[in-house]
Formats: sequence, structure tokens, C-alpha cells
Amino acid sequence: MYNLLSLLIGILISIMIAFNGKLSNGVGSYTSLLIIHAIGFFAILILLYCKKIKISFRNNIPLYFYIAGAISVFTVMFNNLSYSALGVSLPVALGLLGQLITSLAFDHCGFLGMPKVSFNKKKFIGLLFIIIGISIMAFN
Repeated sequence: MYNLLSLLIGILISIMIAFNGKLSNGVGSYTSLLIIHAIGFFAILILLYCKKIKISFRNNIPLYFYIAGAISVFTVMFNNLSYSALGVSLPVALGLLGQLITSLAFDHCGFLGMPKVSFNKKKFIGLLFIIIGISIMAFN
């Protein structure tokens, strides 16, 4: 089931980049960021209300974990800016490459207290194929 959800994430990200890029072209990068995140904020409020979920903040979570919200703003902004020049597929491909390299580093080093998962030959070969494929897409 989680594999299917991960596939759905990829589909939604592609749709999101196309929609957000068109919105950004129409109203500007910063206005579109505000609209996108305001609508997302209200959507989650409605979801929380419908599911009767209460928001709770825990004191034992380091403050720097809350920076994820700022990271999402920059992620959307960078996608919006690159959409006009690159379309949808290349920002998605390059974004996935960045995610893959970062996640491999997190796994290998155990950043943020995560369990260590060693980088091995199979992962290197997979990464190499992905880099070759994205290079073919980017530099044709």
C-alpha cells in the first residue's frame, strides 16, 4: 500500500508543478506562493475539522524541525521559477535526483537520529542509471 501511496505522491507532484507553474505565470511567483499555501492551510484546517483531529505541539521536538514549512515554501517557489524554462518533467526529474542523493546521505550517515542504511554497489548502480537518464533528458 505504501508503494502505491508513493507512486501517487509522484503523480500529485507533477500535477502540482504544472498547476503551480501556470498560476505563477499568471499572478507572479510571490502571489502564487501566498495563494498556494493559503489554500493548503485552509484545506488542512477543513480536513482536521472533518476528522475531529486536534492540533498538538510537543515540547520535546527540537525547534529546527519546524523549518520544514519554510523548506516547502522554497520548494514550491523553485518549482514555479523553473517551470517556465524547463516544463514539468525536468524539474520533477532533477528534484527526484536531489531527493535521492540527499536521502542516500541521510541513510548512510544516519542524520537526525535515523537508522543507518549502508550505501552499497546496487544503490550506486541505480543512482548511476538515474543520473545518465536525467542527463539525457537535460542535455539533449
